[in-house]
Amino acid sequence: MASLRSSLLDGVLVAEIDTNEVNLFTVELVRELHELATRVDADDEVRVVVFRSANPDFFIAHFDIEVIIASASSTASAPARVNGFQRLCERWRTLSTPSIAEIDGRVGGGGAEFCASLDIRIGSLERCVINQMEVPLGILPGGSGTQRLPRLLGRGRALELILGADDLDAATAERWGWLNRAVPAAELSAVVDRLARRISSWPAAAVAEAKAAVLHADGPFEEGLEAESAGFARLVADSDVVDRLRESLVRGAQTPLMEGRIADLFAPVVRSADPEGDG
Repeated sequence: MASLRSSLLDGVLVAEIDTNEVNLFTVELVRELHELATRVDADDEVRVVVFRSANPDFFIAHFDIEVIIASASSTASAPARVNGFQRLCERWRTLSTPSIAEIDGRVGGGGAEFCASLDIRIGSLERCVINQMEVPLGILPGGSGTQRLPRLLGRGRALELILGADDLDAATAERWGWLNRAVPAAELSAVVDRLARRISSWPAAAVAEAKAAVLHADGPFEEGLEAESAGFARLVADSDVVDRLRESLVRGAQTPLMEGRIADLFAPVVRSADPEGDG
């Protein structure tokens, strides 16, 4: 049985994770996530990817411990290099298509590292719980967590999460910056859907250039400014972009009335639907 089931509607690809009773991160799921990244990268129809879980209690529990045990000797003798799971997380972080994790349930270990590599994380106040449980097992987060979390949370909070290995509730995770937002469970899917539909309705080139520019924020500031400037120049050179700028003026941009609700200037009409899965 596939670990991922996907459906595409109006540019939003929803990928539902379903591996076993606690949604372990399995070798099969790693393979399917690589395949999905390849598909998304090649399909211009996919504008946003949303990850959800088929299990109401577990988004992804953690990486399969039996796999770690089976690979222990080969891992120990291998030269230091970026490992396969780190490459998967980095692949999704740097993909030009934006990704959103809709977390309703527990997420830990490698599952939490994968989510931290995605662009946006929104969780339910009642059920979203984050845990990095590696150190009590005698290991450490090996899927980019020791590098990703300090950048996301700051050094102190990253160490509290990794070394304390205690549950992080959704409200605290939002305050720390692990979650973009924590919302009531009853509103979670609607909040994620609205955001995904908005992003999918914007010009694809602008979305990709904006994400690429933000990725440069991990490097030297001057280089980031240069990347931002180059992206802006590429976009504004497009005649369609100039037409869209002119259209914004026709719609009321730069007038008191429209500037007061500027978020609605090009807001998409969001319709609800229940598409059938295609994968």
